[in-house]
Amino acid sequence: MDLSTLLLLLLLPLFLIFRNKKNGEKNLPPSPPKLPIIGNLHQLGNGPHHLSYKKMSRKYGPVMLLHLGKLKTVVISSAEAAKQAYKDNDLACSSRPLFEGSGRLSYNYFDVAFAPYGEHWRNMKKLIILELFSLKRVQSFRPIREYETNVVMEKLAEAAASLTPVNLTDMLYTLIANVTTKMSFGFEYRGSDFDEEKFHEVVHGTEAILGSYAYSELIPGIGWLLDRIGGRHAKTEQVFCDLDRFFQHVIDDHLKPGRERSHDDMIDVLLRMEKEQAAKGGEVEFTKVNIKGVLLNLFAGGVSTSSITLNWAMSELMKNPRVMKKAQEEVRKVVGHKGRVTETELSQLPYINMIIKETLRKHPPAPLLIPRETISDITLNGYKVPAKTMLQVNVWAIGRDPNNFKDPEEFYPERFETSPFDYKGTHFELLLFGSGRRMCVGMHVAEMNIGTVLSNLVYGFDWKLPDGMSREDLNMDEMDHVALTVTKKVPLHLVPVKWNP
Repeated sequence: MDLSTLLLLLLLPLFLIFRNKKNGEKNLPPSPPKLPIIGNLHQLGNGPHHLSYKKMSRKYGPVMLLHLGKLKTVVISSAEAAKQAYKDNDLACSSRPLFEGSGRLSYNYFDVAFAPYGEHWRNMKKLIILELFSLKRVQSFRPIREYETNVVMEKLAEAAASLTPVNLTDMLYTLIANVTTKMSFGFEYRGSDFDEEKFHEVVHGTEAILGSYAYSELIPGIGWLLDRIGGRHAKTEQVFCDLDRFFQHVIDDHLKPGRERSHDDMIDVLLRMEKEQAAKGGEVEFTKVNIKGVLLNLFAGGVSTSSITLNWAMSELMKNPRVMKKAQEEVRKVVGHKGRVTETELSQLPYINMIIKETLRKHPPAPLLIPRETISDITLNGYKVPAKTMLQVNVWAIGRDPNNFKDPEEFYPERFETSPFDYKGTHFELLLFGSGRRMCVGMHVAEMNIGTVLSNLVYGFDWKLPDGMSREDLNMDEMDHVALTVTKKVPLHLVPVKWNP
């Protein structure tokens, strides 16, 4: 055997591997040109990723492959592709990427909160939905929602007496934070040991960490060093240290003998579940770590999203006085002189519900759903998406797609008057809470929070902009940072004017 033949035989396996790899990649989704090591990271910019994804999808299509460092990510920007992923391939798309970013895995309840798909996750979900997020359980917290709404309404009445402008953004955040902490932890966010400023800081810090990437997740080899040089590692450790301290504080408080309580909050239910599962001999492992994982989900998803939606809704109503007037006429006709809207009236307020849908369409609080990861190979829009690929659905882009909604930049609640679209996971044009196995379990909580508060704000007051401001001056820009949620850049200041029937 001569040297050339031997060399050919040695190189043939390498050639075949390279050819098979190229052939296997021929049908991958379109992708922008990438740079070595960082891939497409440089094309994301410094602002919110949903805007960058939308811009790139105009060129590369509604199913687009991005290389975010070492992470292969497919971005979905159409209702049809989202349906293929979350309905047609629900099981194959039911896992979560297990990030290994600096600091996150120092606290193993992060694994529980965003666990990959598997038997343990399925058993945990059954327990949590049955015990914590059933409609009956959510309805049991009605007195908390109505009490906290009344507190805000009384404060607004005081401001109305002197026609004093209020920072409605802050008031709505405090209201929802109080509802969430009372419902989940059994105490008020307002005036708690974990002071308001610190609570606000930890909530936003958690959202920033969960909504962005660490260099160590993206760049092999030197990523960990970049995290430390840039301060990401220290910031992440601090956020999760604060979270752990907070969770441990509320758990310890609930374990004190003779603790007084007016109702069972979610920690009471979780601690009871821990005892029951231990007594059963461990069919489902449920420990303090699991409890903290559930609390992280409540903490990250329950505080900001409802207040953000209310903030956008009131902003759009001030921008569109026709819609405000129609909403006020509806709710005041139904409620009459009772003085407050209760949850029993919400089903009689179809236009209020249309306003909520339209707000969620145009301003989804989480523009990119929490990422999923493919368990096996799937096909989206005719393209191959390999296993272990991260999926991100740009619900902001889908909600503003003219193929789904006429004049999508307009705020027009009447579009839902005859439309079948809802946000409960079966209409992919309005995918605010996700769909399938990984759909958000807190949908009923959000519905009750937003419906109760918005209808009372519309019912009880005629609203004015501060002196010197016109509707054209109302800033509707989004915050320009990268985070799990996106709110208005400028807080909403309004003057409440008490409505007298």
